[in-house]
Amino acid sequence: MQIVGEQIKLARLRRNLSIAQIAERATCSPLTISRVEKGAATVSMGIYLRVLYALQLEEDVLLLAKEDPMGRALQDLQLKQRERASKKE
Repeated sequence: MQIVGEQIKLARLRRNLSIAQIAERATCSPLTISRVEKGAATVSMGIYLRVLYALQLEEDVLLLAKEDPMGRALQDLQLKQRERASKKE
């Protein structure tokens, strides 16, 4: 979460926006934005999403868990092997 917070902070700074401006756009307090930027796990996921929306980064949420090599490997293990039909004589 700390890395996510740092990335959000960098995105805000690149846009030259203050914490107060993002707080207003995300309809939360500046203290909450500070907590988001520190990666506080006590802040709800909804707040993180509103902050991303305020930064016009809402599409980034779609990238979460996009690549799932372990899940795909587990899924492949559960696939049934096709059995060949017996040859009729």
